[in-house]
Amino acid sequence: MTEDTALRAEGLGIRYGGRARRWALRKCDFALPTGRICALVGPNGAGKSTLLTLAAGLLRPTEGKLHGPAREQLAYVAQDKPLHPRLTVADTLRMGRELNPGRWNDAAARRVVADELDPRTVVNDLSGGQRTRVALALALGKRPELLLLDEPMADLDPLARHQLMGLLMADAAEHGTTVVMSSHILTELEGSCDHLLLLADGRIRLDGDVDDLLAAHTLLTGPVGDLAPHTVIDTRTTGRQLTALIRHEGPVEGPWEVTRPSLEDLLLAHLRATGPQAPQQEGILA
Repeated sequence: MTEDTALRAEGLGIRYGGRARRWALRKCDFALPTGRICALVGPNGAGKSTLLTLAAGLLRPTEGKLHGPAREQLAYVAQDKPLHPRLTVADTLRMGRELNPGRWNDAAARRVVADELDPRTVVNDLSGGQRTRVALALALGKRPELLLLDEPMADLDPLARHQLMGLLMADAAEHGTTVVMSSHILTELEGSCDHLLLLADGRIRLDGDVDDLLAAHTLLTGPVGDLAPHTVIDTRTTGRQLTALIRHEGPVEGPWEVTRPSLEDLLLAHLRATGPQAPQQEGILA
């Protein structure tokens, strides 16, 4: 690892047992710069949770390597938010403090639950969204260098999601924390993440700085026509009207309306291009 790289994969792969012996991840290579907020995106079964579990040190790869910080320097919030059901909120945060001596930041943890949860409430009596708050409080209280979040906001209502996302982003910016966050809510990622990893079929299909990726693509709308010599990622045709996302190779010429795609445009197009009916290599920018 280097100071400017928080997480790096080299030929990373993991295969699960059983009769199928299927690969959950295969031949993954990427380098995530330090201090980035990375969106980890992909369809169900793409390998997102597996990659985060590997990064957390809870699984061993079948092949390749994944370089990251030491266990005490990272925090991982899994989808199921595992917490001790019989502890109170206050006891849970106290446990976090005792398990992380020298690193624990009580103020950071309490900001997540302050004014929202009674510290005397037992975890088993909390709603899904409240359990999410406690799990995030534990993660931020650890003051990690790398924060791994697997669908962290799925249990929250829109207002709580907006508030907690703002708190997470402010905290990460203040302390230079690298964050890897998987999410199916694409609008949640817009404006928050500055790096992108897109997984499909266990492979990295898109990897890079969000601004650079957006600048490399163009959204075209207009009459059906020849898009050569550009790399066509996705097209949709309605009558004589064409909408296409391309990776442009030089100036775009033709009778089209040319716009810069949003992050949602980019992600949806690449997800369609790597779907089961798509050509295997179309649109890959790994």
